[in-house]
Amino acid sequence: MKGTGGRMAGAAVDWLVSVAPDPDDWRRRWESHPRGLALLPTGRHWDVLVLPGEIAGPTLDVLTRLTDRPGPVLADFGPTPHGRNPAPRMGFFVPPGTSERWVGTGTHAAGAGAWVVLPYPGRTAGGVRWLLLPDGSGTLTDPALLELSMHEAAAVAAGTEEE
Repeated sequence: MKGTGGRMAGAAVDWLVSVAPDPDDWRRRWESHPRGLALLPTGRHWDVLVLPGEIAGPTLDVLTRLTDRPGPVLADFGPTPHGRNPAPRMGFFVPPGTSERWVGTGTHAAGAGAWVVLPYPGRTAGGVRWLLLPDGSGTLTDPALLELSMHEAAAVAAGTEEE
């Protein structure tokens, strides 16, 4: 897992709790939560775009070839309500306001007024874990690069299916 070092995890926590109504209290509750989970609001410093498993992994592969440092990425490896373990859904952290303009089949967008459940950096909670931690400086994924990566990943998948 990239970016799980102690210093980086501390910077990630600082940045993540900065959106909470009371960051110090939120941090204490998050650190003491038995499963290491926190519910944090989106739309202030970031939105989250959740891609379905079929396209999420290939999109991340393309994205990491296009940029040295995409924004934070979460993955949910948990089973579906039907008990299957599909390819993990992934949440890409993008600039605030992106969710209001995002149109993508099968994607879910969390922006202003939404909240997301996040595992404590460096920990796994259920099937949810960080693939790329926040760097603490506010680095986010460029939505245009994410879209380009999705298109390339879909094109590669379509080409593979036709062979």
